[in-house]
Amino acid sequence: MSDTIEDGTFVELNYKVVDDKTGDVLVTVDYPLGYVHGVNDVMSEEVTKFLYGKKVGDVIDVPIDTTQLYGERDESLVFTDRIENVPEEYREIGMTITMENEKGEPRNFIVTRFDDKTLTVDGNNPLCGREVTFMLEVLSIREATEEEIELGGAVGADPELNEILERA
Repeated sequence: MSDTIEDGTFVELNYKVVDDKTGDVLVTVDYPLGYVHGVNDVMSEEVTKFLYGKKVGDVIDVPIDTTQLYGERDESLVFTDRIENVPEEYREIGMTITMENEKGEPRNFIVTRFDDKTLTVDGNNPLCGREVTFMLEVLSIREATEEEIELGGAVGADPELNEILERA
């Protein structure tokens, strides 16, 4: 059994994403992320390469180039509308609103601010344009089962967690 991270090992991590400028924690998890290293692309190659050879208890900081992951910030994806044009259920900071473009392709917009007169949504990834560090703590390492290798992660894992990390 390997005590270091290598391809085919099942790894559990805690992680958080920290804004380099402010020190604010932008993203964190409430429970560990489990995946099969070298099989699941839940994290970018940029992050997983730093994990090779790490052991339980190791904590690593990985600077992330958000421009490479998400592209340049696009101000044309920021919209402000009169508050009366927005249904009340969307009047909450952080609320995600899915809209379609002319081609019918969906895109998520996040409510970034509102007041008595206007509401603003932003279609850029929330990490876009920021300098961030991905802080990872290795919690456990073990040989992955055949079923885990086939799935790329824990059997019965919550798929929504994977969506969070798709491009982190």
